[in-house]
Order: sequence, then structure tokens, then C-alpha cells
Amino acid sequence: MMKNLRAAMAANRRVVIAGILALVALSVVVALFYQGGGGVAGAGWVRGARNVIGLIYLDGVLTSGAGYSSLTESYTGSDDIVAFLREATQDPAVRAVVLRVNSPGGSAAAAQEISQEIKEFRDAGKVIVTSMGDVGASGAYWIAAQTDRIFAVPATMTGSIGVIMETYDLAGLYGKLGISPETIKSGPFKDIGTSSRPMTPEEQKIMQAMVDDIFDQFVGVVAEGRKMTRAAVLPLADGRVFTGRQAMAAGLVDEMGNLPAAVRKTAELAGIAGSYRVKEYGALSPWQLLLREIGAAARSLGAAAGNLGAAAGSLSGAARGLGVLQTLPISIPGGR
Repeated sequence: MMKNLRAAMAANRRVVIAGILALVALSVVVALFYQGGGGVAGAGWVRGARNVIGLIYLDGVLTSGAGYSSLTESYTGSDDIVAFLREATQDPAVRAVVLRVNSPGGSAAAAQEISQEIKEFRDAGKVIVTSMGDVGASGAYWIAAQTDRIFAVPATMTGSIGVIMETYDLAGLYGKLGISPETIKSGPFKDIGTSSRPMTPEEQKIMQAMVDDIFDQFVGVVAEGRKMTRAAVLPLADGRVFTGRQAMAAGLVDEMGNLPAAVRKTAELAGIAGSYRVKEYGALSPWQLLLREIGAAARSLGAAAGNLGAAAGSLSGAARGLGVLQTLPISIPGGR
């Protein structure tokens, strides 16, 4: 009987995997069919119109440099977003940009690089509006706070105003494995954050001072961008996550609405009385679409298998060492 049960379970797994692969293939075909279709329709939207509203996607974890996608995660690179914003700034036909955000945050430096380009875009007399999807939190909220207006939906996860830095003490594990790391360094703090020993109290003070400094910058950015006092921001800046509706009540979001609603409002703010068209920047290539869909399927299988990918990611993070992050400590759906 147990043998028959195991055989039935194996057959069910094969059916599930085959179904997922079929959905991936169908999704890729549909995405390829519609890719480059011209943007998001809305009131006043006309293909070929002279006035243009740019649409830039900020998906996945923020990182400095170029973005990339893997089977498990999607990363948005600051270099890519900066290049799109610069192109939109220099194009006289582009009157405004909608920044479509679906990101839990990431590198503080990446958020600052993108924010600087947003400032230059606005200084050119153009309008930029944020439209949040599933999540626009932490470092992604840092960026959103610099835009002219923020849209979210009631179930959006946003906020998470704060900074986190993590290290791993693997000395006990190394001992069990018979590994004895030896370090030769030029100064007492050159190996700060190493996984081969616990952190000293003095090192903890240094790290806390770094986190506090970036947190102070974050609070200042939110206060300036949202036209709030620091005293009003600080109670909201304890790292907590807000729903879109809660964020609006707290003054962190301006309006409830989906992407088309944000596009329509952007046209209004930009003073576009007639027709306009939406231009997507950084549209995904067929290969990126395939990776995204396979990655989504892989994440689903990974969750069913007990989130082994998350455990592997933690070990990978330990191997990479230090990083100053502004991100939610949870996983979110990736892709557009």
C-alpha cells in the first residue's frame, strides 16, 4: 500500500512540474506577443502622439552598477535606472516619467545614485510620479520620496524606513568542520565583520555609527521629499512596514490607484491637455522574459521544497561579507 502511495505522489509531482512548465511556456509566448505594444493605455493615450510619458520599471532588489536576473532573484541596477532617467531628461518629447516600483529596497548607495538623477530630472522642469505595485519599501521608498507624487494600492507594502547591516559568526561551525581561519591584516579593524570570530564591542560601535549615519540621511530625505518635519518622520521610521492605506493615512503616500491611474495623474501634473503616448524604457528582452518566468516557477518549487533557496542565500550572504542595506527581510514576487 505504501508503495502505491509513493508512486501516486511521484505521479502527482510530475503532473505539477509539467503544469508549471506549460504555464511558463504560455506566459513567455504571451509576453513576447505583447512586448513593445506601446505602453499603458489611459485617458488621452494615443499611439504616435507627440507628447510622451516615460515608464521606467524598478523591479527587485536594488544594487549599484548594472542590474541582472537569475533563476531565484531579480536585481535592479542603479546604472540602468540612471541611464533611463538621463535619456528621458534629454528627450524634449518626454514631458514626464512614471516610476513603476516593485522592490523591497537594497543598496543605500544605489538609492542615492538614482535619487540624484531624479533631482536632475525634476530640475529640468519635468514631472516624475511613483506607482507602487506589490511593494515599495526601504531603499525603494527612499527613491519614491524624491518624486512629485506617490501612488499605491491599499495592499501595497511600503515604508520600512530604516537601515540594516548583518554579519555572521560562523566560528562554531568552522570548529565543527575543523576549519581554522588565519588572518593577516594591516590594522585592527581591517577584518571587521569577518565570519571567523565574534564581533568586538568596539567593532559593534563602529558598525552602529555607520548604520546611524545612513539612517539619519534616510530620515532627512523622507522629511524633505514628503514636506514633513524630522519630528513627524521619526515615529514612522522604526523599520515597520505599512500597507498602502496605512501609509496614505501617515502621509507617506499621496493617492490610492493602479498604474493607469498614476499615468493619467502624471499627464495632468505635466500639463498635457491633449493626447500622449507612453514609452517604456528598458523593455525586457525575450531571454530576460524567459529567465523571469523560469525563475518564478523555480521560486514556487523552492517554496514547496521548504525554501532551500533562502537558506542558500543566507550562506551566500555570509560568504560575501558586509553590506549596508535598506531592504525588507522578506521575499516578494519578482518581475513585472
